Amino acid sequence: MVAKSLYRPMLYMILIALSLLFLMPVYVMFITSIKPIDEVTLAQMWALPSSIDWSSYVHAFSRLSPNLLNTIYLVIPATILSALLGSLNGYVLSKWKFKGSDWIFTAILFGMFIPYQSILIPLIQFLREVNLYNTIPGLIFVHVVYGLPITTLMFRNFYANIPDEMLESGKVDGAGFLRLYRHIVFPLSITGFVVVGIWQFTNIWNEFLFAVSITTTSQQPVMVALQNLSGSQIVQWNVQMAGALLAALPTLLVYIILGKYFVKGLLAGSVKG
Repeated sequence: MVAKSLYRPMLYMILIALSLLFLMPVYVMFITSIKPIDEVTLAQMWALPSSIDWSSYVHAFSRLSPNLLNTIYLVIPATILSALLGSLNGYVLSKWKFKGSDWIFTAILFGMFIPYQSILIPLIQFLREVNLYNTIPGLIFVHVVYGLPITTLMFRNFYANIPDEMLESGKVDGAGFLRLYRHIVFPLSITGFVVVGIWQFTNIWNEFLFAVSITTTSQQPVMVALQNLSGSQIVQWNVQMAGALLAALPTLLVYIILGKYFVKGLLAGSVKG
């Protein structure tokens, strides 16, 4: 009985210790970002600053703000398009099965396992041919295409939980493919869209390889600009850490606001598929 009563406090202590361990890099980043440059040394890495200096955030934001806008212009349409197309794919492959649909689904999933590096050269050549190289629309196109396998998988598993009887009753009333999707499937897909939206938003926001390869200078997203923030001679670590926190803030806010829906949506699509 005594051992059982001690189990929960010990479990909480272990979880708190692991949480603090996980947050240690964030602590170092934050205190480094608010230190004056002369206090940013390896020996004083864990020490609190003698005075709080927010100038590193002002400098980092002034350097990153154009690229933050580029990332917003990229992430929002790419997330919406990949989620919508993945939803339609999942709807067709789960509720409107046809001969060869399983093979098509397998082929789509195969795209998840193609390394970025293996298609980088032909991808750049293709984007040059269609005049999308070094453009935000070009990056949107790449992320939508590369996001379709995972979004299709998520929505297909999610729609597997919708009873076929609901769609059959709609068909009896004369509803077709798009009408069934609009009036029955789409309203039931909100949690699925939240899961896919968070997943795609985070992946596209943090992606670096396509961004640095397909865009240059003024079209670059924030993650590439963050790499360039370090400079070539002396690295201002307080500015670098402030920039990293600013770049990570949008995805952090998305998880804080929508995190419970993310978990709920994952569980909703994990029963069948």
